[in-house]
Amino acid sequence: MRIAYVCHYFVPEPAAPAARVHEFARAWVHAGHEVTVITTFPNHPLGRIPPAYRGRWWATEHLDGIRVLRNWLYAVPNRGVGRRGLDHLSFMLTALVFGLPRLGRVDVVVASSPTLFSALSAWLMARIRRVPFVLEVRDLWPEAIVGLGLMRPGPAVWLLEGLARFLYRQAALVVVVTQAFADRLAEQGVPRRKLAVIANGADTRLFSPEADGSCARKALGLDEKFVVAYIGSHGLSHGLGAVLDAASRQPDVTYLLVGDGADRERLLADRDQRGLRNVVMQGSVDKARVPGLYAAADVCLVPLRDVPIFDAFVPSKLFEMLAAGRPIIGAVRGEARDILTRSGGALLVEPERGDQLAEAVDRLRADPDLRAELARTGRAFAVEHYDRDTLAAEYLELLGNVVGR
Repeated sequence: MRIAYVCHYFVPEPAAPAARVHEFARAWVHAGHEVTVITTFPNHPLGRIPPAYRGRWWATEHLDGIRVLRNWLYAVPNRGVGRRGLDHLSFMLTALVFGLPRLGRVDVVVASSPTLFSALSAWLMARIRRVPFVLEVRDLWPEAIVGLGLMRPGPAVWLLEGLARFLYRQAALVVVVTQAFADRLAEQGVPRRKLAVIANGADTRLFSPEADGSCARKALGLDEKFVVAYIGSHGLSHGLGAVLDAASRQPDVTYLLVGDGADRERLLADRDQRGLRNVVMQGSVDKARVPGLYAAADVCLVPLRDVPIFDAFVPSKLFEMLAAGRPIIGAVRGEARDILTRSGGALLVEPERGDQLAEAVDRLRADPDLRAELARTGRAFAVEHYDRDTLAAEYLELLGNVVGR
């Protein structure tokens, strides 16, 4: 097949959708198919376009056998709504103006959403090329935006809801990342026959217990310390304030937070105001460095805000941590909690409860045998159920069925 994959995010950006699109596309190329990714210039999450792309409208690249068609956008930091909306709309336009003419012949167009606007451009590409349109839903927009209080019900939200319903109707297949997403969309009227679940999973070769954390520990001054790590987006959805609450109760435990996002500046200010010298915060790193950071941690964290909409969400970092063979503390509800329970690789606490998080850390710190058992069991579970290449093969079969029809 000749597959077009449209996504606002792509490597080297340190974002879950960038990794998902790259690793699925790479697996499809290895299976003998032609894959073209239509995306933006790298800029997420800081909104800074690298010098190599400045002053250009488009660029064509090749990575792991994937043809990458990059396009200009109005790049802004990953915070707020207004300017981010212009960021999203600009790529919707440039994907069509500069991406479509370079695309060539395709058999199917896959859109990875968010954003709904880039998904709309993908639908138009499929319509123009008269091929099936597949919609991949990684996040429930606009429900998640409203749930976080970033937008209030009104004309803009109604417009986004209408756009989402339109895309669901037009798609030959709607691929979601959690079963809870599938159930919610079915309740909204999307036919079950159009819904399929392909979880995020992890590259179980990259994320492995064999990774060496000694260099990361030395570079960050973590030798001889008990380290609890969160590695990922510092967004409004993650409830990282509870991590600072836990750190304030445990001055002899080092908390390592790695990443960027809309909430990072507030967290930095809060850390400094509270004098939490046991909290080490570092900006985003290349994905190649993440396995070493996991290996440097004695315990890893998977937190989400205590917001009802997040019962349907499963953070992608959950699968990476399981695959890396690290003991996990999950401060989550819903499907993410169910997965961690089945994995046998985590202790579970309530979201945004720093006191419970600190108690779980104390328990793991005092019991190295428990840490080892959680790590071993979690790794085996990830390899069996959430290997990215296995999931890519399942996804490819779905696309083949759509094209065959």
